[in-house]
Amino acid sequence: MPTLLSRIGRRRALQGSVAGAVVLGLLLWWLLPLGEKPPSGTITFSTGTRAGVYQKYGELLRAELHKDMPGLDVRLMTSAGSQENVERVGSGEADFTIAAADAVETYKLAGGPGADKLRGVTRLYDDYVQLVVPTGSDIRSVADLRGKRVAIGLPNSGVRLIATRLLQAVGIDPETDITPRADGIDTGPGHLGDELDAFFWSGGVPTDGLRRIAENSAFRFVPIGDDLVTKLHESGGATRYYRTTNMPESAYPTVQNGAVVPTMAVSNLLVTRADVDPRLTEWLTRTVLDSRDGIGAHVHSAQLVDLRTAIYTDPLELHEGARRYYRSVKP
Repeated sequence: MPTLLSRIGRRRALQGSVAGAVVLGLLLWWLLPLGEKPPSGTITFSTGTRAGVYQKYGELLRAELHKDMPGLDVRLMTSAGSQENVERVGSGEADFTIAAADAVETYKLAGGPGADKLRGVTRLYDDYVQLVVPTGSDIRSVADLRGKRVAIGLPNSGVRLIATRLLQAVGIDPETDITPRADGIDTGPGHLGDELDAFFWSGGVPTDGLRRIAENSAFRFVPIGDDLVTKLHESGGATRYYRTTNMPESAYPTVQNGAVVPTMAVSNLLVTRADVDPRLTEWLTRTVLDSRDGIGAHVHSAQLVDLRTAIYTDPLELHEGARRYYRSVKP
């Protein structure tokens, strides 16, 4: 009798397992687009410098994409930043990237290769302009940078684009009125106070490259007021994507001591090309939105990705695959 009961128990357990597998399979079929087999192949994703937010976001997104599309090989390429990223996608060197809206518009206005084929996937999060100086520095404004040793970012970076515009807006020639340095977030913080009097950075907050030194080094942020942003707007072109904001007091608590920092921000976009497979782009868009909280646990700025604002990818029109996704989830 015990043998018969154990056989019945095993049979019921097996039946339960099979039923559970069927339910799970049906659930996955329902959640995945039309029950299709996930896209596969190889794509290239251009990120940023190793200590920046673009690179960290790219690494985490690649892991999430592998969960949803295990047959998709996502190859990450480090870069100088936004300007190089846009050029890579436009020229076909990369399939996807993150770039600030001002860099995208600058590339379009310059008629860069493939500019007419650039498409938006989603609006991600904002970059905050961060002008960093030693605590005891006499630099209190952008205008005070005249004659100083200033890191203005790597060539072809979004930082270089913004720093150049800010300096010119206060009458400083970046080539002759300062000693310009091409340090990015990977090297700039370590040279501050020794080889550098100040450095510019534009990125999501907190940025690891700054957060780490904030724990042991003394520095402060130079405010960028709305009067300067207004002056930038007057020059026209891509400057319309800059807006006045405050860097939240929680960005670097040990540096800000509970105070916000007046500055300016620009939106980041996930960018691709019109000829990239719409089905792949639809799946990728879904993963980006669904993984917001998971990625946001490690990259704070990623928590700001929002379905309600994701479709606003100006100055780029939406890629057809991204459009399909947004239509499928529209209430």
